[in-house]
Amino acid sequence: MIKKFFRWIWKAMLWFFGLSVLSVIIFKWVPIPFTPLMITRIIEFKLDNEGDATFSHKWVPLEEISPNLPKAVIASEDGNFLKHHGFDFKAMQKAFKSNSKGKRLKGGSTISQQTAKNVFLWQGRSYLRKGLEAYFTVLIELIWGKERIMEVYLNSIEMGNGVYGAQEAARHWYSKKAIDLTAKEAAGIAAILPNPRKFKASNSSSYISGRKEKIMRVMRHIGKIEY
Repeated sequence: MIKKFFRWIWKAMLWFFGLSVLSVIIFKWVPIPFTPLMITRIIEFKLDNEGDATFSHKWVPLEEISPNLPKAVIASEDGNFLKHHGFDFKAMQKAFKSNSKGKRLKGGSTISQQTAKNVFLWQGRSYLRKGLEAYFTVLIELIWGKERIMEVYLNSIEMGNGVYGAQEAARHWYSKKAIDLTAKEAAGIAAILPNPRKFKASNSSSYISGRKEKIMRVMRHIGKIEY
């Protein structure tokens, strides 16, 4: 009985490993139509009886997104994105120290980690999910590379209430295409990423306006992004 149980566990692990690697390989080339977060948000919307769920998402290749937006999210979310291999341990340590002192909670997650979580996993906090997040982060770093990770990130993350990806965010906040985003507009989108359902990229609060200015200052020192 015990042998059968462990044999079943072993087979399940092999199936999970095979399917996870296969899915990462497929999504290296195939646009990702939806993410677990998108589904979760629609369900939440329905359960809250708020009428029809707001859902706006359109995939575009990275070359159809203004270079200002990758710069802005790197400046805002992950300054060492082009240097690390999926994990920024210094940022994690800094976030841990800040949180332990009772300051504003910080995650320390890299763009690679956020992409892995958004595309392959459910929301929430648990050791299991964090372990799987690390596993998928390693996979996408090895199989996708930085350029594809950035492309998926900019097409998949929540950039407004029911708004996902750069193209729809540009249309929603600025009535234009993602390729036409200025540095200030890109900084506006990046500034709201910690809580895109609460904050506004345009007609922003003083807090977000301050974040925009800070992001733009950092963007000036990034230069051309070489993946």
